Amino acid sequence: MKLTILGGGGFRVPLVYRALLGDHAEGRVTRVTLYDVDADRLRAIGGVLAEQARGVPDAPAVRATTDLDEALRGADFVFSAIRVGGLAGRAADERVALAEGVLGQETVGAGGIAYGLRTVPVAVAVARRVAELAPDAWVINFTNPAGLVTEAMSRVLGDRVIGICDSPVGLGRRVARLLGADPDEAWFDYVGLNHLGWLRGVRVAGRDELPRLLADPEALGSFEEGRLFGADWLRSLGAIPNEYLHYYYFNREAVRAYRGAGRTRGAYLYEQQAAFYGAPSLESWYATLADREATYMAANREAAGAGDRAEEDLESGGYEKVALALMRAIARNERATLILNVRNRATLSVLDADAVVEVPCFVDGNGAHPTPVTPLPYHAVGLVTAVKAAEREVMAAAESGSREAAVRAFALHPLVDSVAVARRLLDAYVKEHPGLGYLT
Repeated sequence: MKLTILGGGGFRVPLVYRALLGDHAEGRVTRVTLYDVDADRLRAIGGVLAEQARGVPDAPAVRATTDLDEALRGADFVFSAIRVGGLAGRAADERVALAEGVLGQETVGAGGIAYGLRTVPVAVAVARRVAELAPDAWVINFTNPAGLVTEAMSRVLGDRVIGICDSPVGLGRRVARLLGADPDEAWFDYVGLNHLGWLRGVRVAGRDELPRLLADPEALGSFEEGRLFGADWLRSLGAIPNEYLHYYYFNREAVRAYRGAGRTRGAYLYEQQAAFYGAPSLESWYATLADREATYMAANREAAGAGDRAEEDLESGGYEKVALALMRAIARNERATLILNVRNRATLSVLDADAVVEVPCFVDGNGAHPTPVTPLPYHAVGLVTAVKAAEREVMAAAESGSREAAVRAFALHPLVDSVAVARRLLDAYVKEHPGLGYLT
């Protein structure tokens, strides 16, 4: 199989390649093509991959290119992990939002909308090239905001684009561990949008074990989400929220923590990765990755008084393992169950068929098929439909260039509390990002 990685100069690419190195089965990936607009980053990551492959006799061959069409031709799978505007763009998104007193995280609130407005046009253009040059390829999208970008690409590629995320994987792994269950043997009743979902059940041998956890205050307070949200709130919800819901349930505290920090997460990562790319090596990559994982959502943990991340949570979230499992299932027609971002069809009755949702899916040689789920409670319906409405306005703005649609995207989002703020945000983002000049 031939895999093309868009954003191939990105810091997390060695995670994907490391997973491929461990796959020795028939039909495995034998060639990886890295595509990026930055040749220097491609060379840096190519060097790290070469170190990873040292001593592995059947390591997938690696080639790099700055030509998108060349990268796509002949691909069986296309892994999209682009970052339009780079980390400097993320830092600007965060800074502009916080100046208005609203959240600037890269996938949530104003920051996510700004990121979407400049990413969706690029992602759609990529989808069109895939449809033209590699119509039989499957696209695995990790480009953020993952649900929004997957839905935008699906308007071109249909069900041949599937979004992945490591947040549900990490949540399921932590809860299963607390329950003494094997994550690979458990069924996770998880539903929502990307970075806006709830774990509502954990079935082991046909029995839902989540109520046992919810009834144990000590156990609830012993893991990441329990420390973030508090045992009382988890019991009140009767579910375990995705960690990103901390931005919604404790928005004032999160904004205060981010505004009080010396620098934003994007600015921190920009400086950190600049140092790595200045002297890239496999050793420095591991050191940078460890620091990145240790400081993940640090402001939220500070706001919640949750302390440092637990040692067992410091391993990478696992999106690369999800990507590999997804490719295996499709390429070999081996049935698997994964939590993925796919078109809704009739899964959630409050959304239309084309809305991309994040739910458990059966995967086989024909792609990913969302499983039936029980209806969302009204509090979740409100958040899901409001955020989906904002995402749809982002797509409308990207397609039409309408400034009015862009303002609506900001104003309708639950974490932006004023139309006037929405207009000021858009003005500021257009000044920061020349690529948003298409909005008129």
